[in-house]
Amino acid sequence: MSTSYKCPYCNIRYFSNRNSYSQHVNRCINLYDISTEESNTEVSEVTDMLLDNDDFNRIEERQSVQEIENLPSGSEITDLFEYGDYDADASVSLEVISNIPERFEEILFESSRNEDSDVENLQNEDSNIERLQNEDLDVRSESSRNEDSDVEEFPNESYADLMTLVTKYNLNNKAGNAIIKFFNKHSNLSISPLPKNIETGRKYMDKMNLSRLLYYKHRILVHNNKEYFINYQPVIKCIENLLSNPEIFQLFVYDYKKLEIENEQSYGEQYTGNWWKKAKESIPSVAYILSIILYSDATTTDTLGKGSLHPIYISLGNIPTWRRNKEDTKQLLGYLPILSAKDEREKKSSEFKKLVRETFHNSIKFLLDPLFTNDDDDGDGIELKIDNEIFWFFPRVSTIICDWPEACTFSLTYKSTNSNYPCHFCLVSKENLNNTRLRDDQMVLRNKENMLQYYNNGTTEKASLEPVFNYFWNIPNINVYVATVPDRMHHLDLGLYRYQIEFTKKLLFEAEGRSLVDKMNRRITLIPRHSELKIFSGGLQSIALLTADNYRNIMKVMVFVVDDLLNKDLSEVYVKWNEMYLLSRQETFKESDLKNFQEAIEKWANLFIKLFGQFSNSDFKLPKLHSWVHHIVDTIREFGAINGYTTETYEALHKTYVKIPYRLSNKKDVEEQMMKTIRRKAIIKQNDFKKKFKTPLKFNYSSKLFEFDISEAFEFIDKYKNETNLDEKMIKGLDHFIQSLDSYFDLLKISTAQGCHIKIYRSVTLENRAILRTTNMFHKRPWFSNISVTMNDEELFEYQSDNGICYAQTLLITEVFLKKEKSLHLALVQWYDFISKRTPFVYGCPLLELTEVYNFIEIEAIEDIVHIVPRFDKTNEYLVNKYLF
Repeated sequence: MSTSYKCPYCNIRYFSNRNSYSQHVNRCINLYDISTEESNTEVSEVTDMLLDNDDFNRIEERQSVQEIENLPSGSEITDLFEYGDYDADASVSLEVISNIPERFEEILFESSRNEDSDVENLQNEDSNIERLQNEDLDVRSESSRNEDSDVEEFPNESYADLMTLVTKYNLNNKAGNAIIKFFNKHSNLSISPLPKNIETGRKYMDKMNLSRLLYYKHRILVHNNKEYFINYQPVIKCIENLLSNPEIFQLFVYDYKKLEIENEQSYGEQYTGNWWKKAKESIPSVAYILSIILYSDATTTDTLGKGSLHPIYISLGNIPTWRRNKEDTKQLLGYLPILSAKDEREKKSSEFKKLVRETFHNSIKFLLDPLFTNDDDDGDGIELKIDNEIFWFFPRVSTIICDWPEACTFSLTYKSTNSNYPCHFCLVSKENLNNTRLRDDQMVLRNKENMLQYYNNGTTEKASLEPVFNYFWNIPNINVYVATVPDRMHHLDLGLYRYQIEFTKKLLFEAEGRSLVDKMNRRITLIPRHSELKIFSGGLQSIALLTADNYRNIMKVMVFVVDDLLNKDLSEVYVKWNEMYLLSRQETFKESDLKNFQEAIEKWANLFIKLFGQFSNSDFKLPKLHSWVHHIVDTIREFGAINGYTTETYEALHKTYVKIPYRLSNKKDVEEQMMKTIRRKAIIKQNDFKKKFKTPLKFNYSSKLFEFDISEAFEFIDKYKNETNLDEKMIKGLDHFIQSLDSYFDLLKISTAQGCHIKIYRSVTLENRAILRTTNMFHKRPWFSNISVTMNDEELFEYQSDNGICYAQTLLITEVFLKKEKSLHLALVQWYDFISKRTPFVYGCPLLELTEVYNFIEIEAIEDIVHIVPRFDKTNEYLVNKYLF
């Protein structure tokens, strides 16, 4: 099982990433007293279901996702499968008290304003849709249709454990049957508790009647004699699944919370933003906002990119960001249809493109309308029963998280960057997209009123607006042009930073040809290891397709790679990028922070344009650049910190809900098979709900190198050095071992070392779960961890430090056993010191040199493991990497 790190100060935050855990703890120590009130309820995360295949070791976030035309119009309902993550406990029930129909038979197709079509086959489709409206397709298997099963659980525990094993680890029927055969052979039971074979077990799971695991299939359109369906879960069921988890609803936030830090208006969680405040003021005072977050993104189903699906997911802004960023707080709402044109001519026709967009918005209408059925002029809202208490909610779509092309589909603005007004936020002309100094009065913001006026007047082209009615115009408390928030991953990681890397290569090539580009790549390969850093052993040219995770790892080291490589501006543009990027990851923003953030964005953008201007074919008329410079700060005021609406945590859902289920199918009736797989996994999650949180093991040593008695130390060390191929750092450590240990004994006033026994290890796990290493060879490279140590008050006056922190390189990890004394857990270190008091920092990083000072220190005194990078083409100069996140 995977594990998490729990913050010991706020007693609520869990982290899967050790570096994030350490950074949070450091902040929590200083800021906990002024932080907003958070629940102290323990929260656990459902165990991830992962394939053990290299194909899925990381999510492939493509540099540029192939645009898949978004979807059409229609109607028709069909029973199908069942799905969901949780089955409510008797004490944790949630019911919809509103009279929204569960089967949605009453929701019918609504054509988008009955526009006349000039294409005959598109005209004929209206009659096809009307013919389909009264049909009800049942696409379940024959046995499922003929059986009204009331089975809600497995026959016995052994049966459940077997199907959990097979489903969780994606075993095929052959492997599962081998397990059954092995069990039956060695159990010596007269009657086996297991199914006859795995196929029988899977069919049994498909028959299980679990009320919250319902999936349906809805026919939305017939085009070119082909039927298009939405495979979906009713949106109310999605909400039920989320809130049936006690670990989620115990953290659920119902009301707007005004956040002030140091007497400044501040923004953190979504419920501290201006949108929530305005939405709350528009509903009865005794009711609550149910904040709906949508995420939609078409993705490929296989590595070749031949097939694609368009999933849409739902989450709730009432859940705190740190918890909402875990997979079990998101639900698959459905798969949207992807239309196919009969030929290239139809694909390029305006009628087909219009049909695609109409179908998309009619599909969204079909999925979301149940939330607003009772939300009429009298404002009925819906009532939800949570933990035996009824709450009156008004569902409101708060944010839509997606990439730029998808945002254009939601807002129905032109996708082309060459259109007159390419920004879906505002009516800025394409000529001004690269203007970083635009005033607010020079940008007319899009909203329902001005866009609807263009639509009603038939002048949509003047605003670069598609001539299609936008479903979100009918939903209260949403400006869809603002709600489609800038996504950091696509705007920065896969967008602007990708441009910066590519332009850097061109700049270096123009300066000195291929040799300087190769030098940059060599430097990348020489970056020292760190546990939270991915190293590119072949340089950037060895990676055919860089993912967002790749780019984030490159960000952490690129400042050191370009250090003195060409000129000062090249180094500065990467420093300013990192400063801006780290600010974007803050959990809360005071108004003064937003001012600093805006300044950091503009400083980077201006230098970026100045330095790389000659290499941009568009003269930097990039919608993502404009959006980031002019709209991200207002978005924070509206919806809270950026961490609450980034696709970084949503992209992994494609693995669970698209790529793995597709791989497990036989590629026939793919979506139906995928739904069955997803449903089975949801059933298994109910039996595998609790996650184990490991308590950090202090001083957990591994890989013992050697041991000896202190009386044999000189002889043993000389022999070992001569007979073993050791790294120079370990030789240095052995050379200073005896003298440093003797000094440490003097410090502790240990009068005799008689009977002292020594063990030396390759690694040890620290209390914060970091692994301290001193190894000659780790994946073909030596690894000797650099550490930070907090100085005591007396030492602060004697040495120069980095806010009370000093740095050292670990040479040996030692456990010392003394007679009549507790064993000592020690590390032999070589200390760094600041090179200059006048210039202690370069690029915002401490500038250090290695000294000839060696000491043993207690392992418990180590604050953390840090990343220290040698400056290229310089002797004994090192920079502490302050850009890890």
